[in-house]
Amino acid sequence: MRFHLVAAFYVLLLAPVCNLSAGRIALLIFLISAVMAFELVNTCIERICDFVADRYEPVIRFIKDTAAAAVLIVSVAAVAVAVLFFLNSESLGRLWAFFSSNLGLLSALVISALPAALFVCLGPVGIKQAIISMRRK
Repeated sequence: MRFHLVAAFYVLLLAPVCNLSAGRIALLIFLISAVMAFELVNTCIERICDFVADRYEPVIRFIKDTAAAAVLIVSVAAVAVAVLFFLNSESLGRLWAFFSSNLGLLSALVISALPAALFVCLGPVGIKQAIISMRRK
């Protein structure tokens, strides 16, 4: 889910820069919401399966795999739409023009990648624990 949050942040940050229409932004918001909703449902299904079955059961594995596949399908569709919207000559040209004339914002975008990567890899709790352990040293 943390990866999805970071991806959504950057998509929604760059959408206005690419001058996407309100309809396209609405579709992106819908797809972001769908991916996150499917991810939450998948997590619930996995937790229920873990609660019900205390040992390996083939049917439980099938249920978990199917729920994960649903998330994958919606995620791939969302990525495909984002690729169509952002990786075309018009959008790339707008991004280039915007960031070449706003180097400070480009620097901020690049610098933001580090905390975003830490958030994806460690999560808020992991970051807090890392900071606490650094202070102890």
